[in-house]
Amino acid sequence: MLNPYRTIELLAPAGDAECLRAAVAAGADAAYLGLDDFNARRNAGNFTLETLREACDFAHLRGVRIYLAINVEILPGEEERALELVCQAWRRGIDGAIVQDIGLASEVARVLPDLEIHISTQMNIHNVDGVRAVAALGASRVTFARELAFDELARLTEEAHALGMTTETFGHGALCVCYSGQCFMSSMVGSRSANRGMCAQACRLPYELRSASVDGALPSEGEHLLSPKDLSVVDAIPEIVATGVDSLKIEGRMKSADYVHTVVGIYRRALDRLADAFDAECSGMGDAMDAAETARAVPEEDRRALSEAFSRGFTTAYLSGRRGNDIMGYGRPNNRGVFVGRIADSTEGGVGFVTDVDLHAGDLLEFWTSRGNFVSEVPEGASEGEFVTLSVPKRAFKGDRVFRVRNASLAFDPRASVSKILVRAQVAMNIGKPLAIRLSSGSTSVDWTGAVIEAARTKPVTLDEAREHIDRLGATPFEFSVLEVDLDEGVGIGFSALHKARTQALNALEDEMLAAYRGRVLAKRTKRRSLPPARTGDIRIVAMASNPACARAARKAGADDVYVPALNYKRGTATVAGCLVDAVDQAGYPGRKIVAMPVVDKPAMNKDGGDFDPWQYVKSGKPLLAESFGEVVRGIEEGAAVEVGPHVPLTNRWSLDAVRMLGARTAWLSPELTLRQIKDLAPDAPIGLGLTVSGFQELMVAEHCMLMSEGPCDQRCGECVRRRSAHYYKDRKGYRFPIITDVCGRSHLYNGIALDIVHLLPELIEAGVSSFMVDATLLSVEEASEAVSRAVRARSLALNGGSAVDKLKGRTTGHMFRPVE
Repeated sequence: MLNPYRTIELLAPAGDAECLRAAVAAGADAAYLGLDDFNARRNAGNFTLETLREACDFAHLRGVRIYLAINVEILPGEEERALELVCQAWRRGIDGAIVQDIGLASEVARVLPDLEIHISTQMNIHNVDGVRAVAALGASRVTFARELAFDELARLTEEAHALGMTTETFGHGALCVCYSGQCFMSSMVGSRSANRGMCAQACRLPYELRSASVDGALPSEGEHLLSPKDLSVVDAIPEIVATGVDSLKIEGRMKSADYVHTVVGIYRRALDRLADAFDAECSGMGDAMDAAETARAVPEEDRRALSEAFSRGFTTAYLSGRRGNDIMGYGRPNNRGVFVGRIADSTEGGVGFVTDVDLHAGDLLEFWTSRGNFVSEVPEGASEGEFVTLSVPKRAFKGDRVFRVRNASLAFDPRASVSKILVRAQVAMNIGKPLAIRLSSGSTSVDWTGAVIEAARTKPVTLDEAREHIDRLGATPFEFSVLEVDLDEGVGIGFSALHKARTQALNALEDEMLAAYRGRVLAKRTKRRSLPPARTGDIRIVAMASNPACARAARKAGADDVYVPALNYKRGTATVAGCLVDAVDQAGYPGRKIVAMPVVDKPAMNKDGGDFDPWQYVKSGKPLLAESFGEVVRGIEEGAAVEVGPHVPLTNRWSLDAVRMLGARTAWLSPELTLRQIKDLAPDAPIGLGLTVSGFQELMVAEHCMLMSEGPCDQRCGECVRRRSAHYYKDRKGYRFPIITDVCGRSHLYNGIALDIVHLLPELIEAGVSSFMVDATLLSVEEASEAVSRAVRARSLALNGGSAVDKLKGRTTGHMFRPVE
């Protein structure tokens, strides 16, 4: 029976070469890294194509796999460059590519059939439909959304295995409050797109939760209301392994080598302890139950080291299948470290305190004072319980807390920490025969022969001398575990010749160990199939309406179609301007409507949304707006006329080709495209294009209910009193971000400044866009009617050669003239 604790892959981050060395030294089975372009951590040190070859060789010699992260949206005109980057990375030795873009994934699968394609968590795969969809793309592995529970991981892993894919889940590191790939807050607020590797960490800033029905900020445990704690499953590894997931991923490509070495090492030791206990249980040795419990227990020094490596406080997120405020770190958005003590004595420029931990020279302490925090380095070590006096740059006061945020004893030494590759050497120096060296490492062996050995003319070589000079491996990555030397008496050979022979033999062994990677040759690329441009049909003005009154008003104002979110479809679930209203106020929707699927389609963790099934509203032959890739594929299979929504990032020609080949009829473009990029993309698009032109833009979709910072609730979201009044976050600059929580308890955060690009309809229609949406989710009935009427008038003017409507004041044009970074 295979030991699952030995077969699960421990996957480590490698932001630069030193971090890679740290990961390998700590026992990682694989590492993921990025190049200078097209990766979701563009501010990490990263690699060039040349240093990537060195990284792959270094890792492969030690049995460690390398995955290249190219997990970003690909913009118009970047497709070929992104593909060429993957091809060149494959030539240099990568084992897999982590991809977000649908079009790039499908093309890599066609061009490089031997390369593993790992679907990034940025693609938001959270249900069986998503797993099946990415399998159809040719994926080898799927990385799940961080919002899944143990039972969901098990169910999705079983499905993936049945389709020939492996699975991956995050185990430690930073959490996004938003579903990955669905955050537009950073780009809309400051142009730095999280979907392009430039997240500005807007979720770590302070906010106030406010309600239209209450004056002032609502109470909370802190001001960082969008900042989650860090994920840590070190206490839940048996449960993770029991799901069958194939890879446990450590987050942290922006972290230091110290962090990587510490965290990966702790998880390696935890897996090894559990593996040993499993072996003992299988062999019947000792008390298996006691062994398992002992193995599960994390040593206190490891637990403390995790906190000191980096910690915002730890959580297991949604793995238990429950949600609450435990996941959030409302009080502090950055590293907490470990508690050291409280200041007992304070003078101008100095403090004294009793330390609760051993301190080391070079430790970094953070002092939490009523006037703000500051840091100071420890000049010399001190033992636990010792009274410590320090000079500090700012004034601290008696009772202020002291935390250690860097432990110098955990520093990674790249020169001493990476173990050598063990080699068994057999050397034969027999007179009259060629010098023969056989080297073996793992399953690889080489036989090297040199010049014929001659008898000594003067002094013969002794056995001790031969062994000593052969064993001088110096800066090579090798170490002889066994060195057998068969030496005839009277052999004469120069030591320099012996050194040269050893070096050549080791080079031959290295070449053989890397032969499968160094022998890669790119085949001549066949021309990709490009679909013909779609015919532009009628120009449509449509509306998204979350309640019947707005839907009817939109139709009356001239909307050709009305889209109704499945979350608001059932009587009693409609919202008006973001607020839940009484069921008696909810008349029926107009007969002609299109179902808009939710971004997240998985069982709810609350009491009212558990039986919510949006597919009950989907009919064969009827239009459907799909907001995840899984919904796209399932909708097509069920015979719906699928339109791909803007939450499935379609940002280039290849992704449009991919969804059109699947059978989609319309593609709603990403809100992160500029007008120039749309003009480049639209004329030859193989599918009808749509664009949201008016309304408040959704910035986040979160499993966490953002209204819970006011205090815990009973999880009955269908009856929630808080949902009946308008809530919003207020930031430091006074901007408001409206919040809607749906029947499943998930939160939707919106931009407080409405979008208006209706005045650009003439240019957009000329470019080839044919559908234009007014999002009335946060509008009143009157506002919805006015917005649709204005869009209808703008269309009429554009089609009849009239002037464009004026842009409304106080609105944003989004990214139309502001490219994402």
